[in-house]
Amino acid sequence: MKDNPRHIYTVSQLTQDIKLILENTFEQVWVEGEVSNFKADAKGHFYFSLKDEGAVLPAAMFRQANKEVRFKIEDGLKAICFGRIDVYPPHGKYKLNIGKIEPKGIGSQQLAFEQLKKKLFQEGLFDPAHKRELPLMPFSVGIVTSASGAAVRDILQILKKGAACVDVLIRSVRVQGEFAAREVADGIAELNQFKNVDLIIVSRGGGSSEELMPFNEEAVARAVYNSAIPVISAVGHQINITLADMVADVFVETPSAAAKIIVDKKNSLLAELDGLKHQLAFAASAVIGRLNNTLVALRHMLKSPQDRLLERQQFLNRLNLDLSNNIRHYLNIVRERSAALIERLDALSPLAVLSRGYSLSMRLPEGEIIKDASQIKAGDKVSTTLSKGSFVSEVQQINKDQARPDQGGQ
Repeated sequence: MKDNPRHIYTVSQLTQDIKLILENTFEQVWVEGEVSNFKADAKGHFYFSLKDEGAVLPAAMFRQANKEVRFKIEDGLKAICFGRIDVYPPHGKYKLNIGKIEPKGIGSQQLAFEQLKKKLFQEGLFDPAHKRELPLMPFSVGIVTSASGAAVRDILQILKKGAACVDVLIRSVRVQGEFAAREVADGIAELNQFKNVDLIIVSRGGGSSEELMPFNEEAVARAVYNSAIPVISAVGHQINITLADMVADVFVETPSAAAKIIVDKKNSLLAELDGLKHQLAFAASAVIGRLNNTLVALRHMLKSPQDRLLERQQFLNRLNLDLSNNIRHYLNIVRERSAALIERLDALSPLAVLSRGYSLSMRLPEGEIIKDASQIKAGDKVSTTLSKGSFVSEVQQINKDQARPDQGGQ
């Protein structure tokens, strides 16, 4: 009996077949598990594991998918994820590539939230046209928050340091739990009845989606919308956008940011007042200057003819002195330039050339300057002029091919 022929895979071939099987089989899959080892990298990608009592599944949710997540993903969260299985052949590992994630057990709450958001949008509660400008400088601020929470401490600390002139009225409410939404809405309404408030801050620190649910209630959204006093919503962080944030006149990510708005407004107002003060001082100075010029002109008109002639005489004397000084200055410049030109002409003079050891020879009797040995022949009379004196000589020998001293020889 013959043995069946063996089919031997390479590691890459086997891994590639596994990749095709897993990715084609689990192209769209819902997975339920508990989040563990959650990490967010610098690029905004999420990496974590989904686990249950029997297994652990590596998972990734890339920035393009997770930017729409409105709740905080953290270790221990029970979640339902939708995605596909990816296999990475170089490591022989697989993971769940997540496209959508929702906390287990609050799917109905999320649906209710979306339905309420759509209803309020259609009614115009999010309309930018309804949002009011904050006061130029709020001198009295009402804060709707928990009196024992970190949010109110952050706000008070920043206001104390940067805007101590602002009066603060705290309406303490619960910011999570069953009755929190009603208390927040009542707090906003009561501050409106108090009248002596320029600005309202509705605030709490960050939290999970469940903890922020009171600020997604219809009662709170309508209380913010109906407030006659401008409202800043400072609920949670950027990842937790609530209905209160959407309705408020201004939405900031943290309670500290809400307090900083007030500090910035105070600083801006002081800067504007300082600018107006300088403008006023400049305008007053200009008016005083014009009045002074008018006074000088009137004083001049009231002078006697003799005083006017004396002033003209003094003016002419100053002009004469200035003219004399300018002429002297111009003559000095001309003198210096003439001296420089004379030096340059002297340097170019034939006599200056002779003074450096050169001589000038002329054939007699014509007086023709000799530049080339071919101009003379043996027996010719030659007159040679030196730097000092001259002499006459007779040519005895012609060396036509001799190189000039400055050219060298072969």
